[in-house]
Amino acid sequence: MIDFTDRHFRYMARLASQQATLFTEMITTGAILNGNQDFLLGHSPSEQPLVLQLGGSNPMELAQCARIGNEFGYNEINLNVGCPSDKVQHHKIGACLMAEPSLVRECLQAMAEHSQVPVTIKHRIGLDDDDSYETFAAFVDEVQGDHCQVFYVHARNAILQGLSPKQNREIPPLQYAKVYRLKQDFPHLQIIINGGIETLSEGQAHLQQVDGVMLGRAAYHNSALLLDVDQQIFNTGMPRDRQYIVDGYLTYMTEQHAQGTSWHHMAKHLMGLFHGLPGARNMRRHLSENIHGASASLTVIEDALSLVEYNP
Repeated sequence: MIDFTDRHFRYMARLASQQATLFTEMITTGAILNGNQDFLLGHSPSEQPLVLQLGGSNPMELAQCARIGNEFGYNEINLNVGCPSDKVQHHKIGACLMAEPSLVRECLQAMAEHSQVPVTIKHRIGLDDDDSYETFAAFVDEVQGDHCQVFYVHARNAILQGLSPKQNREIPPLQYAKVYRLKQDFPHLQIIINGGIETLSEGQAHLQQVDGVMLGRAAYHNSALLLDVDQQIFNTGMPRDRQYIVDGYLTYMTEQHAQGTSWHHMAKHLMGLFHGLPGARNMRRHLSENIHGASASLTVIEDALSLVEYNP
């Protein structure tokens, strides 16, 4: 979810759901240790509960980043062992680490030793053409322990050569049954299922088998899904409506713009809130043509929103 789940989208998502746990983009250890930590890790306290998702394979560097994540107030530190892109493979990050479970365990242990909050992992069910449940379960058995008790499992294999990240989200078949079986075989672990889940009703069905459900691009490209999360999944409160999100997010955007954030960087996150509604395409076109450069303004955003037909 790089370039998607930045702090601005997370602020909007939190307006929609008070209960859902939010994740950062995957941030590499190198970026944190050598870059602008306030820019990369800064967030609003209102975003919590919030998970810092790390990419890396050096136990010492991951430990340092876990400590820094604690200092920035994150509620959980997650190691991404599921991203299949060529770019991260080159740096020994993401799904390729599933081939080295002993290293993954070492990384998680080092992170846990320097963290006051839970350390967790996100991974796939297998690599390339190894479709064996036994290999999948052996990986989990190797890396789990007191240092890591929560597993976010994307229910597809990662194909490391020949498929793009987008194709890796679509071509390898979903195998939810393997994740269900993992929960049965490791009842002491928290197993959260991920991959191809498009609706809250699908999520509710998965919750009959596992401990949690993780939504990725569905929650971004159709972010109105989040309006009903608290009531349908957590049985709390009343659903929020789009107008509540719009009012709160426009106020936030105005405050952030006054601090130097560009309008276009924040406005893009509104598009998914109106997915499938009459006028949504016109809204997207108006934003794309007018939200950049000198023409950008709050008025441009308000004019774009007026093109969408929706019940507040």
